[in-house]
Amino acid sequence: MSDLSRFSINQMTVKQLSLPELTEACVRLGVPGVGLWREPVQAYGVEAAAKLVRDAGLAVTTLCRGGFLTAIDPAARAEALADNRAAIDECVTLGTDTLVLVSGGLPPGSRDLPAARERVADALAELAPYAGERGVRLAIEPLHPMFASDRCVVSTLDQALELAERFPAEQVGVVVDTYHIWWDDRAPAAAARAGAAGRIHSFQLADWVTPLPAGVLNGRGLIGDGAVDLRAWRELVDGTGFDGPIEVELFNDELWARDGVELLREVAERYVTYAL
Repeated sequence: MSDLSRFSINQMTVKQLSLPELTEACVRLGVPGVGLWREPVQAYGVEAAAKLVRDAGLAVTTLCRGGFLTAIDPAARAEALADNRAAIDECVTLGTDTLVLVSGGLPPGSRDLPAARERVADALAELAPYAGERGVRLAIEPLHPMFASDRCVVSTLDQALELAERFPAEQVGVVVDTYHIWWDDRAPAAAARAGAAGRIHSFQLADWVTPLPAGVLNGRGLIGDGAVDLRAWRELVDGTGFDGPIEVELFNDELWARDGVELLREVAERYVTYAL
């Protein structure tokens, strides 16, 4: 394999591997970074996970995920804020400066997207200073519009930036994820704006393959198999001044049925072939 110096594997891409197996495979294959997920990290133990990856010499590029900040009910809102503060604290323990946020969908019975986005902004006003004091950046991830009702009312990079720009760049930025924004002809300009302001806090690669599987959430394609010009996106994001890690984050039932180490090897090879 060629240059993997900026390559990071998101834990969900190879979720069939335990955290020790993933760590060992990364060391063996020369993968320098991992993006971790809270649920498996919590199951293993946050302190133990931090020691495991630290002793292996791996960088934790992001922690996924915080967010789900659209609740109207005061008790549910308070619970979400507390959970996000806990996620920020977990970032500190794990040694990562980036918490990925998925905003949350419409509350039951609501059809008011603008109001839901404003509740995200209100929550960020409480969370951003807490994160900033701890050296953690909140990275708002826009998801494809098909997820707007139940998962993420922030659907475009422009919408994510409109939220982020209310706060200091060192506290709140955005995720550029090719799977979710490749279709949007305004996204390149938004990425340039974000990069110029130092607000690209995470860059993630996945491909868009059709026909979509029945479970759309788990339909991210292996890079190189779909419609996204991944090298063009990498060049565009690099051109904004971003020089940070590049994560590959895939959700795919067929990939999860494969041997995890061999999948990691192929993902790294395809990263070199299709993104560099």
